[in-house]
Amino acid sequence: MKRIILFLATNLAIVVVLSITLRLLGVEKILDAQGTGLNINSLLVFAAVFGFGGSLMSLALSKWTAKRFTGAEVIEMPRNAQEHWLVTTVQRQAQLAGIGMPEVAIYDAPDVNAFATGMSRNDALVAVSTGLLNTMSQDEAEAVLAHEVSHIANGDMVTLALIQGVVNTFVIFLSRVIGHTVDRVIFKTEEGHGPAFWVTNIIAEIVLGVLASIIVMWFSRQREFRADAGGASLAGREKMIAALRRLQMMHEPAHLPDQLAAFGISGGSNGFSRLFMSHPPLEERIAALEMQ
Repeated sequence: MKRIILFLATNLAIVVVLSITLRLLGVEKILDAQGTGLNINSLLVFAAVFGFGGSLMSLALSKWTAKRFTGAEVIEMPRNAQEHWLVTTVQRQAQLAGIGMPEVAIYDAPDVNAFATGMSRNDALVAVSTGLLNTMSQDEAEAVLAHEVSHIANGDMVTLALIQGVVNTFVIFLSRVIGHTVDRVIFKTEEGHGPAFWVTNIIAEIVLGVLASIIVMWFSRQREFRADAGGASLAGREKMIAALRRLQMMHEPAHLPDQLAAFGISGGSNGFSRLFMSHPPLEERIAALEMQ
């Protein structure tokens, strides 16, 4: 689940930085409507700058951030048979998928997991944990790599950035409209914005942000099914099923850094928390492959 949570965390950090910067530059004064009106056009532009700015900048920084958060070391020149196998396997799968050769990296972690990230199909990174290499068979590891290469081939990170930008924009826009309405209608502020606007705006951003995350996580779950199907096409259906069954056999779920959660190979739970899952339950993923 690594990549998506890292992306979301970076997106949030950039939005905060943009907010502070624009306030220091006085840009937000455009939105400090006088009288009882609210400049909807200016607000929408402002929200889009924040929403898409954070999302697209997160996308551009995704590889750099992933390497720093996990300590992943890119294989420049294979030092042993295992590294040589990793590079040649990803190279072969990338050619089959019709994408540029991704960087291949290993990060030191006992968990069985892997992730892919990058801002385009031809400028990506595939990283695997030492735990995966030490636990899975070569066939299972091949299927995991195929799953991650499929994420890249499907353009999942770019699509995620666009979806996140849209939901960011609506959260910022609607929270300010709600804050403005409460400030004017309930607290009868007649000029500028009173404390009620800022308090309501913050609360609305939190509530709407939670609802927006449900949309992003739904997309992430659908994307996992597509990546499983792509992995089965590149490595073989039985290998992909075997890799998922291996993950299912693990007593504890893999714990990648939260910032990269949704683009790892494992993850998922049931119940109400399903709305906030980045991955479908493994049994559902296996069942979907068995029906193909």
